[in-house]
Amino acid sequence: MTRLAGQTALITGGGTGMGRAMALAFSREGANVTVAGRRAEKLREVVSEIEKHGGQALAVPCDVTQSKDTERAVRESVARFGRLDVLVNNAGAVHISTVESIPEQEWDRIMLVNLKGPFLMSRAALPELRKAGGGSIINIGSILGLVGMKGRAAYATSKGGVTQLTKAMAMDYAHEKIRVNCICPALVETELIRDVFGSGPEGEAVRRSRIAQIPLGRIGRPEDVADMAVFLASKESSWMTGVAIPLDGGLTAY
Repeated sequence: MTRLAGQTALITGGGTGMGRAMALAFSREGANVTVAGRRAEKLREVVSEIEKHGGQALAVPCDVTQSKDTERAVRESVARFGRLDVLVNNAGAVHISTVESIPEQEWDRIMLVNLKGPFLMSRAALPELRKAGGGSIINIGSILGLVGMKGRAAYATSKGGVTQLTKAMAMDYAHEKIRVNCICPALVETELIRDVFGSGPEGEAVRRSRIAQIPLGRIGRPEDVADMAVFLASKESSWMTGVAIPLDGGLTAY
């Protein structure tokens, strides 16, 4: 299948977890892929995997909270592949805390990575999407951008901002055929989630209790998010913009 043939996608946080899965899925569908992130070794591993299967990929070290880095990531991607059609704002951070327990510096870090990052990346990418005659921006939000949860004040606030940023940009750029949508996953099996739960019996008990709340009875897989991202990047979703999609095994259906 080549649903994305001839397109170029730039994926932040592309070295691990959901970012890696999306990079591989986009490549399988015929896209050229730039993976951006802070861990250069992980990015190179993804590029090698894509190239091993005949795809074209580029690794660009990038801190999404720095405008110079975001601009360089877009510039190097276009220099290599000639155009940019899709931006996936996937880089993110999580913190478990209330407004009273989180240090101010940590609150600022969560907002920088989760909300300022998509703003800076989108701003850098928009001129190239415009040159391509339109394109797709896919923000990776969270169900906690739609509903609340105890102990997630900073994270939920940042992801709520991503949801509204998605809707605002969708309205601003629809006339240029630039679509902006948001995937809102529940728990997805990534390094980030494993670190949150921990490896001991207590962490496993919390994990089982969270799974018990999901009607479909399992935690999400990175591939679940990748499949949705491919759809949002493809012509199949050409009449969708400004949508925040719960991808949660039915969790928010309660």
